[in-house]
Amino acid sequence: MKPGAFLLLATLAVPLAACDQTPPAPTASSAPTPASSAPAAQTAAPTAEAKPPAEPAALPAPPDVAAPPADAQKTASGLAFKVLTPGKDKAHPGPDDKVTVHYTGWTTDGKMFDSSVLRGEPATFGVSGVIKGWTEALQLMSKGEKRRLWIPGNLAYGDRPTRPGAPAGMLVFDVELLDFAPAPKPPPVPKDVKAPPKDATKTTSGLAYKVLQKGTGTEHPKPTSRVTVHYTGWTTDGKMFDSSIVRDEPITFPLRGVIKGWTEGVQLMVKGEKTRFWIPAELAYGEKPARPGAPAGMLVFDIELIDFR
Repeated sequence: MKPGAFLLLATLAVPLAACDQTPPAPTASSAPTPASSAPAAQTAAPTAEAKPPAEPAALPAPPDVAAPPADAQKTASGLAFKVLTPGKDKAHPGPDDKVTVHYTGWTTDGKMFDSSVLRGEPATFGVSGVIKGWTEALQLMSKGEKRRLWIPGNLAYGDRPTRPGAPAGMLVFDVELLDFAPAPKPPPVPKDVKAPPKDATKTTSGLAYKVLQKGTGTEHPKPTSRVTVHYTGWTTDGKMFDSSIVRDEPITFPLRGVIKGWTEGVQLMVKGEKTRFWIPAELAYGEKPARPGAPAGMLVFDIELIDFR
């Protein structure tokens, strides 16, 4: 299995993509490291008898994989758990914290479907960015603790998952919380969040912007570019609805796949630049958004263009 294949992260609180274009959800673990750029050593041509290396065997399922045992604890949501190794202190991760874990997952028939232990690489992700059973369980754990979780289908991927390849029904995980760190504090609400100030520049479309930090170079992204940014978004009453800063993870996406105000605005930027945008409703999600949870009306974004290609 690929890293984090089944620790499904939630999409952004308010996806930037237009209503008919949803960007892929990030995986729970850190991105796979690229192959080494060092040239490979010369080797002799493989002989006819040469065999591909064997894949590592799956980790054996626990004896109580079929159902929670009598001594397992159960929460009001239906999550069942059992502490296998006590933690080192009393502190617990919060919903916005980032955790690092080792884990293995099985279906109740004993089939292993994912394991960071076999990959030899722990997974790091936001507590609120995974399936509901994980989000609840992680906040009950402390550093160094190892738990076995029995997560019912409604707190995992469902009894009939819509995600291709996702395991169905109750899932069983052994999870070890290696470490956790508080999420960065949200950026302060801009003083000019209610409306563009007099010194803001306005385009013919109605987009207003103001450069907060100058960038380097003269090249700008094109509509076909993939850009990497850090950003925070507010409604004009000062309510923050999304922030890559708080998630401590920049986002990369195709510039054509986002709301019109972003597609236009980011093309005005250069690498390293930070700009505040006041995006009118018609260039965002509208006054009455069709997308559930999308913010209405004019939106204000601080965007830092980290890179593009």
